[in-house]
Formats: sequence, C-alpha cells, structure tokens
Amino acid sequence: MIYWSMQTLEVWKQAQETGYLEGSSEHLMFPKQYIWMMEQMKTILPNYKGEYPIWLWIKKPDMRSTGHFEGGTKCVRLTIDLKETDVLISDLDRWNLVLNNGFCSDNEHEEGEFNKGILEMTKEESWERIFDLNRAVDVNWTGNGAWLQGTTGRIYLEKVKRVEQYISRKSKLY
Repeated sequence: MIYWSMQTLEVWKQAQETGYLEGSSEHLMFPKQYIWMMEQMKTILPNYKGEYPIWLWIKKPDMRSTGHFEGGTKCVRLTIDLKETDVLISDLDRWNLVLNNGFCSDNEHEEGEFNKGILEMTKEESWERIFDLNRAVDVNWTGNGAWLQGTTGRIYLEKVKRVEQYISRKSKLY
C-alpha cells in the first residue's frame, strides 16, 4: 500500500547514508506518548522491532500547506510502498488527545463520567480507541475521523518510490 512521509532534507540525507529511514529519540516532542505508541506497535505489528516510529500519511499531503515544519525548512515528501501489516493506522484528531495527556472519550457524557471518577477505564486504556476506526462515536464530540495517520518502524530505502523536495511555507499566522 502507498503511504507518504514528510521529512526534513537533513533526515533524508542521513537515511541515504545509512540505507534506511528511522525515527530518533532526539526528536521526541512527547516522550511518554511516543513510548506508549511504540508499545502499541510492538503489540499490534508483527514485524516491528522497537525502533522509534516514522510517521506516515494515508492521504497524500499537500506540500503547499503549512504546519508540517517551520517555514523555510528544506523538506521532502516521500512516497513509500509498505505492507499494511507493517503500519499502525490511527485517528489523528484522537491522537491529539493522547499528546495532550487527555481522556479519549466517545461523547460528552462519557467525558463527564470520567472527570467525576465514575468510569473504571483509565486514561491510558482510553487511548487505545485511536486505533478503532469503526467505533461508534458522537462525531460532533470526537471529530469525523477524516484524518488518518500511520506509524511504522525502520523503512529501508528500496521501499521509497518517490522523493519530492520542497521548502516549507511560512504560516500567515506567525
């Protein structure tokens, strides 16, 4: 299956030297949550060996959009062909709840029950819901799940089918 990954040109050059693309502990913005994601990958992906994850997009990302990198950064969009069994798909909106150390509720009522201490489910247990893409939820509360992301371990360069260089745009907000 085809996936896409956005990387800095520096990271891509390093991958060309090593022969593979792999995540790094140096770039962890949310260490606890990334380690949690790696634990999920170990449980769910049969070929995953515990490397720091590479983040993938399921839909081809627009290089003209902002938000992937600081404006003016030299980047690449990689087109990658991987087995579906090597990629853990999750809901991007709900992943943001994990990043913010929040409870991943299905609706406003459940959120209230969690905040009152009524639910037996832990916050960390609720995070596993980001992988259940067919779960019945209140989309007005959770979002519609339109943005999916993937994570995988080491990607050998023969899996990279296309490399497109670009310079990231500056956001009009900053």
